[in-house]
Amino acid sequence: MSKEALAEQAAKLHAEALVWDNCYPWMDHGDPALKLGALPRMVGAGCDHVSLTVASDWQTPNDTLHKLAHERHFFLADPERYRLVDKAEDILEAKRAGKLAVSFNFQGSGSVGRDPALVETWYKLGVRQMLFAYNQRNAFADGCHERTDAGLSRLGIELLEEMNRVGMLVDATHTGYRSSMDLLERSSAPVVFSHSNAAALWPHGRNIRDDQIRACAAGGGVIGINGVGLFLGKNEATAEKIADQVCYIAELVGPQNVGLGLDDVFDVPALMRLVRATADRWPDSEGYGRYEQVAFFPVDRAPEITLALMRRGMGEAEVRGVLGKNWLRVATAVWR
Repeated sequence: MSKEALAEQAAKLHAEALVWDNCYPWMDHGDPALKLGALPRMVGAGCDHVSLTVASDWQTPNDTLHKLAHERHFFLADPERYRLVDKAEDILEAKRAGKLAVSFNFQGSGSVGRDPALVETWYKLGVRQMLFAYNQRNAFADGCHERTDAGLSRLGIELLEEMNRVGMLVDATHTGYRSSMDLLERSSAPVVFSHSNAAALWPHGRNIRDDQIRACAAGGGVIGINGVGLFLGKNEATAEKIADQVCYIAELVGPQNVGLGLDDVFDVPALMRLVRATADRWPDSEGYGRYEQVAFFPVDRAPEITLALMRRGMGEAEVRGVLGKNWLRVATAVWR
């Protein structure tokens, strides 16, 4: 097949497929105009569903309540363009209607305070996914950049059990190795890594080991590949680097266990200012301050990933799985 014919086939597949980005930071640092401009970029890239991060470990329950109220008001006020997700079927209905389906996630459990009973409240407000610890230790778990690796606390086990009961997707990204293995061993539902890359291809503290990948897949979970240059290589954020990660995990555990969680940001300079001001969250020893700007693969270039995967010889059904059907399978199994 010629390059032109393959490109045409890839574009057609991308337009038809369910495209699901399982991590897009949606915090309020940065230029508000750039934030609003991200939504048309997603749509233009063929994205059908996006999981927006509305809180991290350093937000309190009160902070999060106001943030969620604001975001729900924004999306509900524009029903012609957006569909807030309650169940997995809503995403398919939104695609058929030409709308962007939106759900929310927490990158950290700070919004729970110390009360796992809040999980059900957040779930009813549209939060469908939560990770346990963002790089550092909290009351529930150790983070991946913590000095120790102590695993889940007793309170963390309570949080896991409540998330399983409610149907909120358990996310082990940013979480310490032992804590993630505790989640994978104890969870009664599939556990995911929403935006984590393989350490075998690039050894960074934020990336995950092969045994974590295997345990995730064995439980029916999905590993979402991110497009952050620090976690892909020497600050290289390209479709080919993302395809390297996808193909590695597909070969290791099967293509049904890999997806996308690109982790693009709408205002990189603003994020870098935050990173440098809070080096305890993003330690210099892990290279976060090494570059003037960390490279992020932009969501509007998502079709390049489809083409890169097809160039590697990945079949149409497998590519559709990576783009979104694998996430849909997990959401259908877990969400209530």
